[in-house]
Amino acid sequence: MKELTERIKKDGRVLNEDVLKVDRFLTHQVDPHLMAAIGTEFATLFADEGVTKVVTLESSGIAPAIFAAQAMNVPMIFARKTKSLTMNEELLTSSVYSFTKQQTNQISISKKFLNEDDRVLIIDDFLANGQAAKGLIELCQQAGASVVGVGIVIEKAFQPGHQLIVDMGVPVYSLARIKSLSENQVNFVEED
Repeated sequence: MKELTERIKKDGRVLNEDVLKVDRFLTHQVDPHLMAAIGTEFATLFADEGVTKVVTLESSGIAPAIFAAQAMNVPMIFARKTKSLTMNEELLTSSVYSFTKQQTNQISISKKFLNEDDRVLIIDDFLANGQAAKGLIELCQQAGASVVGVGIVIEKAFQPGHQLIVDMGVPVYSLARIKSLSENQVNFVEED
């Protein structure tokens, strides 16, 4: 997606060979116009999949997921990283390790929001090692829902996440695929 790659080039900051900071438009401050375009792109890519729910993980996945859900005219559900006092119903749970936060979270979604009739599109901001997407797929599988695909805003293609998800039998589509973050530069797969 050209608009996204241009924004990464303009406002992304390479912190090291593994970390790209995009807090100017995605992970802290959110550009709603860019998120709307991202949502429309995901809706177009998955238009033939009969999506009934969009699922993401709090918090940075929420912005692209809500715009995708809006473009598809379906509900968006986000998995919580902490259980609130009001979440007293039965929960679907999975463990997810975060590389950037260096911690494992028990994520959860209430069983009342997903069932075997649902066709789920998972949306997330980044795909690196694939642990967040894997955890979300596991939550959906616990509910008996079908995961029709994973939509990623930015994929670090030099890390194993893409293959992990494909090996789970779920197609992955990433709007920007990064080949490397070496020498303080973002190098995209498409630039080969």
